Amino acid sequence: MSDIRSLAAEDIPAVARLFQKVFRNSAEEPPPAFIEYLRQLYIDAPGNDPEIRPLVYSNDDGRISGFVGANTLAMTYRGRALRAAICGSLMVDGRESDPMAGARLLKAFLAGPQDLSFSETASEVSTQMWTKLRGVVLPQYSLDWIRVIRPASFGVDLVASRFGPARALRPLAHAFDRRHRGKLRRGELRWSGVPEAATQGRLQVTDIDRHGFAELFAPLTRQFAVQPAWTEGQLDHILEDAEKKPEFGEPVLAAVRTRSGAPVGAFFYHLQPGGTARVLQVLAQPGQAGPILDCLIEHAAARGAAAVRGRTQPALLEAMMGRRIGFVHAASTVVHSREEELVDAFRHARGFINGLAGEHWSRLIGGTFNRI
Repeated sequence: MSDIRSLAAEDIPAVARLFQKVFRNSAEEPPPAFIEYLRQLYIDAPGNDPEIRPLVYSNDDGRISGFVGANTLAMTYRGRALRAAICGSLMVDGRESDPMAGARLLKAFLAGPQDLSFSETASEVSTQMWTKLRGVVLPQYSLDWIRVIRPASFGVDLVASRFGPARALRPLAHAFDRRHRGKLRRGELRWSGVPEAATQGRLQVTDIDRHGFAELFAPLTRQFAVQPAWTEGQLDHILEDAEKKPEFGEPVLAAVRTRSGAPVGAFFYHLQPGGTARVLQVLAQPGQAGPILDCLIEHAAARGAAAVRGRTQPALLEAMMGRRIGFVHAASTVVHSREEELVDAFRHARGFINGLAGEHWSRLIGGTFNRI
């Protein structure tokens, strides 16, 4: 008989091999660094709840053939303490012989003791399973946004991600972009790029470290009815982990303040020289989302970004209209709760999730685990 049970420390190597096979299409043994990272992420990370654990699915011979990741996030709803479970990687080997394995894993996960469950990386197949189990798709949280800054470099970057020799075209692309952007007037809105001259707004942008970013998180999210309530050391651990994404580039964290020094926003992105800036988090005071986005785009442009890409949140979506920002759908954000009031908070854009309050901070996305 197949069995679903909580992940144990001794299961980690088998889960790492399953990850290699399902997501990387590789039969190679996983690097020791990857096995150790999974142990840290799912067993030892600050804030993990021993009652809300990842689940494994084992066959009648005891072999682990399925897994669903879980991390715990303490949250509050109008001051009431909540336990939220973030659903991570859902994977099954041999779905043909056991097509219900994934659905059984997800059903067991959603039946846990948490008040709220969500995922920001649900595939089309996973989304169908969530909705059949009374989960709700959140369209306003489920889009990736893209702002092109240097069009030729952006095109080369896209092609080079699949065909490496295309990188040889970068000098030519850079020359075209310098000429193209130099012709754009300050403040001019074009789908094809961002002007070379900055708008020189009234806000001041300063680079900060992860500790400075952590200090800004609470005051810039207090307007949300459902918001994170990090346990001791949890946010610092997440930010430290989030900085280590060499596939995306160097981490950049910045605060946005008025001339009097009052903080009105912050952002965190990664950037490879001449590549696309991958935005992990944007924070903004109510009514300030538009200026904060402008600061982010100009900040990345000044550092040579070809484009800026991030995940939408309802608080940012309205401000993105009219800023020549495009949208694509890569994965869905889904939420589930036995309390309809909590689900409604997200339906009406009163909950803060995605990014640091989600899965994209993890080194499973953008990290590397080299063999020793």
